[in-house]
Amino acid sequence: MNSSEIRDKFLKFFESKGHHIVRSSSLIPGNDPTLLFTNSGMVQFKDVFLGQDNRAYSRATTSQRCVRAGGKHNDLENVGYTARHHTFFEMLGNFSFGDYFKRDAIHFAWELLTVVYGLPKDKLTVTVYQEDDEAYAIWQNEIGVPVERIIRIGDNKGARYASDNFWQMADTGPCGPCSEIFYDHGADIWGGPPGSPDENGDRFIEIWNLVFMQFNKDEQGVLHPLPKPCVDTGMGLERIAAVLQHVHSNYEIDIFQSLIKGAARETACADLGNNSLKVIADHIRCASFLIVDGIIPGNEGRGYVLRRITRRALRHGHKLGQTKPFFYKLVADLVQEMGTAYPELAEAGERVAQVLKQEEERFGETLEHGMKILEAALAKDSKNLDGNTAFSLYDTYGFPLDLTADICRERNVVLDEAGFDAAMAHQKQTARAAGKFKMAAAIEYNGDKTKFIGYEQLNHESKVIALYVDGTAVQQIHAGQQAIVVLDVTPFYAESGGQCGDSGVLQTSDHVSFEVSDTQKIQADVFGHHGVLSLGVIAVGQSITAQVASAVRAQTVRNHSATHLMHKALREVLGAHVAQKGSLVDVEKTRFDFSHNAPMTKDEIRQVELIVNREILANAPAQAQVMSFDDAVKHGAMALFGEKYGDEVRVLDIGSSRELCGGTHVSRTGDIGLFKIVAEGGIAAGIRRVEAVTGEVALGLMQDLDSRVSEAAAALKAQPEDLTTRILQSLESMKSLEKEVAALKSKLAANQGDALVARALDIKGVKVLAASLDDVDGTALRDTVLRLKDQLKSSVIVLASVQDGKVSLVAGVSADCTSKVKAGDLVNFVAQQVGGKGGGRPDMAQAGGTDPTNLSKALGDVADWLTQRL
Repeated sequence: MNSSEIRDKFLKFFESKGHHIVRSSSLIPGNDPTLLFTNSGMVQFKDVFLGQDNRAYSRATTSQRCVRAGGKHNDLENVGYTARHHTFFEMLGNFSFGDYFKRDAIHFAWELLTVVYGLPKDKLTVTVYQEDDEAYAIWQNEIGVPVERIIRIGDNKGARYASDNFWQMADTGPCGPCSEIFYDHGADIWGGPPGSPDENGDRFIEIWNLVFMQFNKDEQGVLHPLPKPCVDTGMGLERIAAVLQHVHSNYEIDIFQSLIKGAARETACADLGNNSLKVIADHIRCASFLIVDGIIPGNEGRGYVLRRITRRALRHGHKLGQTKPFFYKLVADLVQEMGTAYPELAEAGERVAQVLKQEEERFGETLEHGMKILEAALAKDSKNLDGNTAFSLYDTYGFPLDLTADICRERNVVLDEAGFDAAMAHQKQTARAAGKFKMAAAIEYNGDKTKFIGYEQLNHESKVIALYVDGTAVQQIHAGQQAIVVLDVTPFYAESGGQCGDSGVLQTSDHVSFEVSDTQKIQADVFGHHGVLSLGVIAVGQSITAQVASAVRAQTVRNHSATHLMHKALREVLGAHVAQKGSLVDVEKTRFDFSHNAPMTKDEIRQVELIVNREILANAPAQAQVMSFDDAVKHGAMALFGEKYGDEVRVLDIGSSRELCGGTHVSRTGDIGLFKIVAEGGIAAGIRRVEAVTGEVALGLMQDLDSRVSEAAAALKAQPEDLTTRILQSLESMKSLEKEVAALKSKLAANQGDALVARALDIKGVKVLAASLDDVDGTALRDTVLRLKDQLKSSVIVLASVQDGKVSLVAGVSADCTSKVKAGDLVNFVAQQVGGKGGGRPDMAQAGGTDPTNLSKALGDVADWLTQRL
């Protein structure tokens, strides 16, 4: 049974049990800054488990793409050297949101494993949390698992609930007891059952974890019952595939064998069991899917993890002798293997390969830079390399530790690996602290959801259902207090999808006025109106009129709607590879980040502006409709980067653009008025940023530009249409005048130089001249020295000039004198006395200085200085 069949049978089995098949979410957790990556199947259902989101179904099943290569769940260093560690993997899961619980979850799992997949029952062992008598009884009495194969696992990690069978996503958040299912690979493989001293062996392998989610753990470690008990299960596709394909290592399954062969082909490695090939095969999956979901290699956050993964793969390619770009070529093999299950991979394959190829080319530069730092460290101590330096090379410069170790071995240098490990442990500890799961830690809210009516209305009579001051719930607020107001119904749009939150006022007829400066989401469907109460008192339960600032909203929606049209135009002009990587829409502008590998030309910018403004002139109506996500994608709607989409989505048709969007928009394209791009530039490798303005802001910009053009034309006594010609004529005239001035200065310097000939001293048969010329630039000074050398024959000359408080010096020495005096030494002698330094050839040198006050004395000392040398 190949991996695709295993995945398909899993999903169809649970569909037959009333589960809704939910697509895999992005590897970037939607609207969740607490997680670096989606690291389990439950991430996209987190709000549902906490009772803060409702779905149209109470049972779900998924095959979720996951990454564990940063933060708490970080398997990177083990990848390629163990049988089951991966950076990227697929998590098969079934979920119940307050529907079924332990009994059904256990029965479903047993039926799938023993009936659908046909695993021998006597090969399966299960574990339960030591206090979970209910789960134990189900396994024993209903499923019929012998008691010797039902193992209770307690708190064996020194803290309450710190057990392998008490599941927690992080230090806080959803948690509960779990029951794990293990497969016995046979007595010929070393290892003991879970809970035994030999449990870390490879004989008994966990294949499925059934989490019975009952609690939400707060920051004080207190467990709070969830609104409804839920089920969250996870079974690694790779692990169950190894079992069903009768192999022991995940790297022996069909998916990996195909990628390993591809890696062997590109590195010319004949040994298919080489660990480096396993690393490369694992990392091409992780790197490619991260890029599919919008990550670009970088120096921080998710981009940094992608860079580390990619460079680790490249290092293993180097170990196999491949020094040319090769990694990007494996994208085609990956698409062949997984493109059917994940069409987004197939669609983005070319772009993924391009990004990886660029990163491979940069890696060569990293190796060169890292070697310089390593050489500098070894120059100080040729016998030892400290751990902090090794870690700095690894962490800051992307220089792999194994490469550092190889170089140290070649040079008989002792590498402080313990110091490196300590620095690595400190970094991991910091990453864990930064990655804690904190859900709604600032504001606790348990009331009704906010009903948003802002698509149709900007004014509404609402009821205050909660008030917060400094994050604490209060019953009323008074004039002068900053607060957050929650309403039952609101026309205010809460910041989401790149569009900023609305501003406006909450008021009553009896002199109560709350100035709303921003609107943000407290929870997925709860809006908080942030601002200050300027008049009166507001209390929970009070009726109030919510009025959005209509002018601000109008300009914001112009910018938002224009963003959709611009996105479509960018794809038409630059290519289908263009994909949104971020956006910010506010009252002033739209800022749009997108994938593209070169600066936009002026002609490309003009084409985009033309396409968008033609859409505006067409004055087509904007239409929004709600449909399932899958239907929306089938009908050509584009999903935007970084957004969290539910199973039902809002599809916006505006002009020729069709995108998924929950934001507010114009009624017709003509309402945008005018569109103008005002800035374009790069913000990261392969990422460009465009800023544009619309409506009155764009009109004001055009009027301002028109005024400036008119003023410039008047100053040059030209018509606006002749301005470019007149400017070019003026520039040519200016260049001609500059040449004339330079010639006059040179002539003036020559005249001054001629007058100095008579002042030259004779020292031991050599003419010596040290003098200062007035208002002469460096070029004229140098020409004068050359002319004086011709006139004085055997000579040593140093001339100076002061302009704008800075000293220029030029020294010249005739060829017959350079054996005794070097021009560079002479000019330095003078320069050091006027706050400068310089150098040049033995016969000609120049310098500069910043202190002209001592110039006269410095020149006067030249004769004595030369007397000692001639």
